[in-house]
Amino acid sequence: MKRLPLILFTFITFSCGELQQVVNNLPGGLPALSEAEIGNGLRQALEFGIEKQVSKLTATDGFYKNELVKILLPEELRKVDATLRDIGLSSLADEGLKALNRAAEDAVKDATPIFVAAVKDITFADAKNILLGADNAATTYLENRTRTALYAKFNPVINNSFSRVGADVIWTELINKYNAIPLVNDVNPDLTDYVTTEALKGVYTMIAVEEQEIRNKIGARTTDLLRRVFALQD
Repeated sequence: MKRLPLILFTFITFSCGELQQVVNNLPGGLPALSEAEIGNGLRQALEFGIEKQVSKLTATDGFYKNELVKILLPEELRKVDATLRDIGLSSLADEGLKALNRAAEDAVKDATPIFVAAVKDITFADAKNILLGADNAATTYLENRTRTALYAKFNPVINNSFSRVGADVIWTELINKYNAIPLVNDVNPDLTDYVTTEALKGVYTMIAVEEQEIRNKIGARTTDLLRRVFALQD
């Protein structure tokens, strides 16, 4: 992605009033943009990421059949999975893995209101740093402002989802069968914490997918505002 060094320097060092003058006089015949338009353009890009990408995760198999975000077993349980498959319990191992992903799909349904609140809070100072930042700068901004709240929201939902989708029963049976095998070390992982953390990774991964599309593909800028704002970073 191309950058204009002069633009980057002035955006970092000038005051907001001076920044507006810079925006209004960008080279290459680009149209003048107000601070509000730049902020709204970044908000729109994030809203598209939430609407188009995060919503996919809430569907059945939204995690389980998406290789970008599919939740695999924590390292300490991979030996459990391998051992159970070796002794003919592959179907139980498959159900255990699917149950973890189902719980994550359940939890993501509660993410949107927290994201919407964070997007509304974007300031012009935030927007100009995001616009001229890395390909995932908007996603990183959102992650920094929502991770704590989302973890607190996701954790109890995932815990309840384990019961609702039967993951607690499946994993209790799976781990008990493993721990009963002679000469293995017992395992007792905190699966709620693990799946919560992995679900968060998945959410931010999908938002980043949409952000990179908008930044790098003009055709993905489906509104006039997105086209005008992101032209500044081309």
